[in-house]
Amino acid sequence: MPLMPKRVMHRKQMRRVKKRNATRGNYVAYGDFGLQVLEGGCLTARQIEAGRVAATHFLRREGKIFIRVFPDKPVTKKPLETRMGKGKADVDYWAAVVKPGTVLYEIAGVPEDIARQAFCRITHKMPYRCRMIGRRHTV
Repeated sequence: MPLMPKRVMHRKQMRRVKKRNATRGNYVAYGDFGLQVLEGGCLTARQIEAGRVAATHFLRREGKIFIRVFPDKPVTKKPLETRMGKGKADVDYWAAVVKPGTVLYEIAGVPEDIARQAFCRITHKMPYRCRMIGRRHTV
């Protein structure tokens, strides 16, 4: 089942996507390696779930996968062949707004070459360019 919020304050939201770089959620926090998106936009809940399934299938339950984004924005769509007007349409799907630099997934407990291959599988499911980054160690 795709991700979606249990309860929301407002059923329908306005469409706003800012093209700025991400200042939060742009570094590896939980795992050893992360998948960082290089373009901004919206990721649907189906795309996020498809990436998770592809990585889990490849890793065969080795390591741990962390999903750093959650689809909390409702996207509405009018039915086909419907005239203009009559109010705003019903919610069609849920999406996560991502800015350039946002870390989408993290993997812990596997070597770098296996993590790179798993991220390659995830990248094929994503509509935006992505790159793999590592954890920055601070002393």
